[in-house]
Amino acid sequence: MSSAEMVAELRAPVPSMPPVRYHGVFVRQFVSETAIIFRRRRNIAILAVLGAVPIFIGVAVKISAPRGGEGPAFIGQITSNGLFLAFAALTLCLPVFLPVAVAVVAGDAVAGEANTGTLRYLLTVPVSRSRLLLVKTAGVIAFIIAAIGLVTVIGVVLGVSLFGTHGMTLLSGDTVSVSNGLLRSVGVAAYVFVDLLGLAGIALFFSTLTEVPVGAMAATVVLAIIFTVLDAVPQLSGIRGILLTHHWLDFAGLLRTQVNTSQLLHGMLLPLGYFAIFTAAAWSRITTADITS
Repeated sequence: MSSAEMVAELRAPVPSMPPVRYHGVFVRQFVSETAIIFRRRRNIAILAVLGAVPIFIGVAVKISAPRGGEGPAFIGQITSNGLFLAFAALTLCLPVFLPVAVAVVAGDAVAGEANTGTLRYLLTVPVSRSRLLLVKTAGVIAFIIAAIGLVTVIGVVLGVSLFGTHGMTLLSGDTVSVSNGLLRSVGVAAYVFVDLLGLAGIALFFSTLTEVPVGAMAATVVLAIIFTVLDAVPQLSGIRGILLTHHWLDFAGLLRTQVNTSQLLHGMLLPLGYFAIFTAAAWSRITTADITS
């Protein structure tokens, strides 16, 4: 569905709209937005790259067949625990591939409309700017869920197919059932989703500041890199706790017998805080800005 079609969808009047109809229009707008996102070749290519990561890891490990305990975290566990392929893929995607995916989609959300000249037309009809931002945010969240779900599902299916699973041996050495392992896989995916929400909020804010989507994308990626670099400097240990990327890999706690829930909750509250702050800033910007394009 094109941007022009989405403009037509947004022409429905807001003030006199009953709540039920309002929700129906929002759903149609959300469907239109997600259709635009998932039909773009650039986004399809991103999903293809993400889906290829667990395939590449699985085939490489199957060919090399490392003994348990060898290689980076999670890699050595794959041969005896097929479910660990999903965790290894998420671990490799989280520092680079997933942040780039979020930056591309969220950075383009508003700036892309401004760049093509459709943002002004979206707002010339009696359409709430808040509702427009809400639709854009929901579309970005849908893409993040799809990206993480793709990596996780391919990792689980391929891991079990290549290496099988007779229970799941955790990092702590204990063995749990397959159903328990699948539940932990869902928990890890959910944790990674929350991790990326903070970055999505930052990218949406940058997207409201410019009419050049590439600028918003680049600024988001650069900021993520800065967070990572600062987190790696020992002398800056005092500020690590407020860096967005500091707790990104704490989902490893879900792969131990005793799950440290307080650590996981703390790790999730930080990106949620970033998301709340920067989406509020994006809302303030888009509701007060003079839209000229």
